Amino acid sequence: MMKRRRLIRAFAASAAVVAVGGGAAWAQPSAPPFSTPNTDACPNRLAPAPAIDASEAPLPGMPPPTPLPVPAVPVGGNALGRCGVITAAAAPPLPADISAQAWVLSDVDTGTVVAAKDPHGRYRPASTIKVLLAIVALRTLDLDHIVIGTRGDADADGTRVGIGPGGRYSNRQLMQALVMCSGNDAAHAIAMQLGGMDAAVAKMNETAKALGALDTRAASPSGLDGPGMSTSAYDLSLIFREALTIPLFAELIHTEHADFPGYPANPQIPDDKDHPGFPIYNDNRLLANYPGALGGKTGYTDDARQTFVAGAARDGYRLAITLLHADVLPIRPWEQAARLLDYGFAVRRTGIPPVGELVAPHREPSQPSSPGDSVGLATPPADSAHRSPDSDQKIATALVIGGGAVILGLLLAAGLLRRRPRRH
Repeated sequence: MMKRRRLIRAFAASAAVVAVGGGAAWAQPSAPPFSTPNTDACPNRLAPAPAIDASEAPLPGMPPPTPLPVPAVPVGGNALGRCGVITAAAAPPLPADISAQAWVLSDVDTGTVVAAKDPHGRYRPASTIKVLLAIVALRTLDLDHIVIGTRGDADADGTRVGIGPGGRYSNRQLMQALVMCSGNDAAHAIAMQLGGMDAAVAKMNETAKALGALDTRAASPSGLDGPGMSTSAYDLSLIFREALTIPLFAELIHTEHADFPGYPANPQIPDDKDHPGFPIYNDNRLLANYPGALGGKTGYTDDARQTFVAGAARDGYRLAITLLHADVLPIRPWEQAARLLDYGFAVRRTGIPPVGELVAPHREPSQPSSPGDSVGLATPPADSAHRSPDSDQKIATALVIGGGAVILGLLLAAGLLRRRPRRH
């Protein structure tokens, strides 16, 4: 079943009137007051709730994936092993009207966790997993490389930005479409450059593991539900924090609109005409409505429900909020995020201690590890297809010259040592 991006609901139960007999009518009983879903019993400790459709059915002949192992020691601290609401002892009451079953409020710069609810519960990420794809793509692809749109891109399931066969798109424009308006066609075009859908998913999962996101298993590059798909609010905070170290990602999530190319007419369709370019807009409403918003990523599928990750800056702090399995009641997810961000900034100003921390990513010893490093985690080597034709020759020449200089230096040093008077 095709996944819908937006869910439009009419809440009429509390005010409905029903005509009876000769036109008499009365109001239906009011719906019970809203309450935040209780997760104290850890219903999602091993895996997300069962799917409501066939989107996660494995291919014929393939067994369903087993749940990811649960670490013996909770990642980020013992307190984060609990499944209910987690706040410091002196923390003020949490805001009301939060429908998300799981969320994590964290400090982007220090990595401390301010408060959380079911942080390691396994849920479906929907399009927020595109943040993980963006990390892989931004550290792998030549952003100025031009990609020709294909029928496979145009036919991608779910939300599409509007890639057309024969259209010419830079990887930078594809990243805009991916991050700003969650184009699954853009995700497809990016994944094909990473070796195909399966290869892209494998790279995403390798990156998640290196980050310490052990609750996460991508099943599709776009976030469409698939066998074994899983993440947690904690993991999504890790992933988002890492993505913010990439300057272009931070720029993309903060961009409100951009121009996107069109594509040529299809000669096989009678009277088809060229399709002109058009503007695209950021679908994260927090960006336009919350002072200091850094931007973020939205998501929705029928099984994942509403998912959301975003950040904001205030009073010298940068905080991030992740929401999983939220709904549009009693307020929309971006409004729930705004309330939790307000709460987080208030708590940070008081100096109340954190409840946990976001683990530092695993980095190779040869790579920089400073918090602002934009290369950092598992930076893949440049694709040979994007090297200049003489790059290998230049490397070889440099090695020869450099090696000769080292040998000459050693010989000179040896001569100087022979001339140096011996000390007694």
